[in-house]
Amino acid sequence: MFIADLHLHSKYSRATSRDMDLENLNKWAKIKGINLLGSGDFTHPLWLRELKTKLEPAENGFFKLRGAGKIKLNNGWHLPMANRHEDNEPRFVLTSEVSCIYSKKNRTRKIHLIIFLPSFEAVEKFNAHLGWIGNLKADGRPILGIDAKEILKIALGISQDALVVPAHIWTPHFSLFGSESGFDSVEECFEELSRYIFAMETGLSSDPAMNWRWSALDSISLVSNSDAHSPVKLGREANIFEGKIEGYKYLIEALRLGVRAPSSVKNRLVKTIEFFPEEGKYHFDGHRNCQIVWSPEETKKNKGICPVCQKKVTIGVMNRVAALADRPLGGEPKRKILF
Repeated sequence: MFIADLHLHSKYSRATSRDMDLENLNKWAKIKGINLLGSGDFTHPLWLRELKTKLEPAENGFFKLRGAGKIKLNNGWHLPMANRHEDNEPRFVLTSEVSCIYSKKNRTRKIHLIIFLPSFEAVEKFNAHLGWIGNLKADGRPILGIDAKEILKIALGISQDALVVPAHIWTPHFSLFGSESGFDSVEECFEELSRYIFAMETGLSSDPAMNWRWSALDSISLVSNSDAHSPVKLGREANIFEGKIEGYKYLIEALRLGVRAPSSVKNRLVKTIEFFPEEGKYHFDGHRNCQIVWSPEETKKNKGICPVCQKKVTIGVMNRVAALADRPLGGEPKRKILF
């Protein structure tokens, strides 16, 4: 088995630690026992230059820190999941997050997407397309005025092995199903390309059991990642795969197949590691500045109006899940990935 944390950021993203460089990511992956990391932020030109300079090829489509086999931890800790590859060095897969802000069906939409690509060549082509749309130098997670569906179309046009995963799907302001700017179905957002959305990230404010209440997600691989902005946050959520680290195409196959994966495939997503959702920033409803934190029942009782500022409270993840769910509390599909 191996543990993968596939969504994180570099030092070139806003509100991130200066320690979010490859050396510290490699070090903290070892400390935490993480075998595979997303590279994060490959759309940023300075970070991409570091990735190309400091990483070297490992398994097909995976990379490792150049010369990392010579680096040893001085605290005596070791990888708990040993012998996943000969040198026991963490691997990296090329990933990045983009923020799509656009208007659709007379509403402003704000959707965050995680992009997976198999090679630096594919990344260069993808970045060239995005560079015509927005400023990639401004932030490691670029803000683009483009439909999320078009990002998926661009990625698939560059590589049939590209994967687009909607990030933290329930976050109120920046997600696929968010109460403030999201949609009520995958099809509303991605239309005829919806069949290419195989995996979704549940986010820190929800756990798989909450997502199991909505049958529309039964065939989706529910993944969990740290979305780390500092190295010590790596692994606060992560994914556990069966098998050895084999390369990019096997990871993507595992995410595409999810619960449908037969035992014969080389990698299978079998569990996720979860943050306590009630400690997530957006789990309940409320107003941060007004120090109002409400359960869905309290929101209903108060008709959704903040008693401090007299404005509508932000509807959080728990309430939004309940609004779309078609199963009762504790309801779940027949086949599911445990956590």
